[in-house]
Amino acid sequence: MNVPASLAPAPASSRWPTHRAAIDIGSNSFRLEIGQLQGGRYRRVDYLKETVRLGAGLDAQGMLTEEASQRGLTCLARFATRLKGYGAPQVRAVATQTLREARNRNHFLLRAQAVLGHEIEVISGREEARLIYAGVSRLQPSQRQRLVIDIGGRSTEMILGLGTQALRAESFQVGSVSLSLRYFAEGRFTEEAFRGAQIAAGAELEEALEPFAATHWEEALGSSGTVGAVSHVLSANGITDGAITPDALRWLMKECLRAGSVDKLALAGMKDDRRAVVGGGVSILYTLATHFGIEVLQPARGALRQGVIFDLDERLAADQQIEGHDARDGAVAELQQRFGVDVQQAARVAQVAGAFFEQVQPKADREAQRALQWAAALHEMGMMVSHHDHHRHSAYLMSHVDAAGFSQSQQRVLGDLLLAQRGGLRKSEPALADATFAWQALCLRLAVIKCHARRPINSQMLELRAQRQTARLRYPIEWAERNPRTVHLLREEVEAWAKVNALVLALP
Repeated sequence: MNVPASLAPAPASSRWPTHRAAIDIGSNSFRLEIGQLQGGRYRRVDYLKETVRLGAGLDAQGMLTEEASQRGLTCLARFATRLKGYGAPQVRAVATQTLREARNRNHFLLRAQAVLGHEIEVISGREEARLIYAGVSRLQPSQRQRLVIDIGGRSTEMILGLGTQALRAESFQVGSVSLSLRYFAEGRFTEEAFRGAQIAAGAELEEALEPFAATHWEEALGSSGTVGAVSHVLSANGITDGAITPDALRWLMKECLRAGSVDKLALAGMKDDRRAVVGGGVSILYTLATHFGIEVLQPARGALRQGVIFDLDERLAADQQIEGHDARDGAVAELQQRFGVDVQQAARVAQVAGAFFEQVQPKADREAQRALQWAAALHEMGMMVSHHDHHRHSAYLMSHVDAAGFSQSQQRVLGDLLLAQRGGLRKSEPALADATFAWQALCLRLAVIKCHARRPINSQMLELRAQRQTARLRYPIEWAERNPRTVHLLREEVEAWAKVNALVLALP
């Protein structure tokens, strides 16, 4: 399995500096994979999987039940034990559709992060699809145009790609758990249930018919537990060599109908934890095969968890300025182009904001520094909507746009920074309770003021110093005399900070 060699070692404090760990908090199963990229190859170090059925714990109001939460927390506690000795930069945990939907997800996330000991990122459907393709394309390389499908517990991802590049990635809210709960809730297999499940799946996937039609790809691969489980059953019963075909799926549905119920379904290769969701999973697979002209779907090597590991390794390499690429940098550049950002002005603001932040928060972690740089790069993206209150438009766009590499929580933090970049600070008071965010917001606001004339600037003319919760801005008297308008704006900024309980800004 040839992949780019790992270039960025983890901090020396780690017991296994070349290891990377990914946690996939899925709707059906939780998975922990530890891998190593070395000498151009990927090697699995360890793999743990538990069937948690988190997605089955969403009630009619979209709330995650305490019972389901406890199952998840118990599993994450076991994962935490396995991850002892690993530094935070080596570990990335991502959560998918169930926590995208859960109205009380923040309550669960606070408890889950405390148990796991690592941050958990809720990623968008498209980001999930991008990472799935990253895992498949690097562990199973090809130069043929591909369709990659991943059927999860509550969502199905479809990706078109060539080589390692995902050309189109979409996520649809239909999965093996959600469909099984709706149409096979009592564990009974009937023709009516299969028909209803297929119609429901087809309705959700209908908008994908043209963009993912068979004319756009040469081979189809299936990632995830659903595809792997069905493939294993077909192979164990001598129906195919593991390939999934429409005829093979019809055979499997007939076997389900012959059994009549989940409890009586006894097929070689069928694991106990898959019986309860096989009805929904097969219904989605058959809908995909017949609607999208998939004559053969091959099980893929690689999945979301490996994609997370590859993406994490690239981030570490980019952070250490080794040959590597952080997908988030590419996403920011793409957003600048899409929303017509003045990149020269953005670069000026980023330079000044970064210099200020280094002065007042020299020990800030790399993610905090990068978040400020990304916010500066995109602080004017809302001008595409309107110059009036463009900071509010920028905040909304950043919080809701699809941005490769970013989790939903990261986008909300950036959105909060963009909202705080100008105007009164009362609107940002909840976010300002976080000290790091407050310093980021101050540095961004001061940089916007310093660069307001949109001309080349001398970033060394202003000096910002931190004394506990007070920020002291210093500048030469002759500079102030030459820039009375900037000084006027700075005095207004002092007043703005005086109205909130966060930092104090002081001028000479």
